Amino acid sequence: MEGVTVVDHPLVQHKLTLLRDKSISTKSFRELLKEIGMLLCYEVTRDLPLTEVQIETPLAHMQSARIAGKKLVFVPVLRAGVTFVDGMLDLVPTARVAHIGLYREPQSFAAVEYFFKAPSDLGERLAVVVSPVLATGNTAVAAIDRLKERGAKDIRMVNMIAAPEGVERVRGLHPDVPIWTAAIDEGLDANAFIVPGLGDAGDRAYGTR
Repeated sequence: MEGVTVVDHPLVQHKLTLLRDKSISTKSFRELLKEIGMLLCYEVTRDLPLTEVQIETPLAHMQSARIAGKKLVFVPVLRAGVTFVDGMLDLVPTARVAHIGLYREPQSFAAVEYFFKAPSDLGERLAVVVSPVLATGNTAVAAIDRLKERGAKDIRMVNMIAAPEGVERVRGLHPDVPIWTAAIDEGLDANAFIVPGLGDAGDRAYGTR
């Protein structure tokens, strides 16, 4: 699908299999969520522009590559997005972090916002929306809508797993927002959970069910 990258790296797929297993502990789920976030960060930032700079090694002067001043802001969708983004921050510790709190209304599955805090210069940054699961796409669309309202122009989305319905909704309403994911599953059940999926990522990450 245009604008969608499925990251099939063996380490990502191996860790995702471990994460899906219902028998793993809350601690292991959080650790794997962070590790997969770090691995996916490599992919979502693969095309960042570089510039040549002059440095001095212990032996010689040389020209070497450095990221060309592209400012990043990671935007985790609360709750599970926070642990997911921790791995990304290990790789890009200078990135800013915006937070958006959204929950899914149980009957209509509509996204309801309860918190939003972001840097004032979103228009000057690459905004990476970080959400472990892309199911109906309602929450993702609401997050992207909110970022655009605040001036964001360059937005990407990264997930661990996605449903075809969610991918189609995000790409249909925001064709300028590319998506990176580790898997696109079969679809949604009657309660709008991804099948086979991994359950509720927030509950599994924080032991709340």
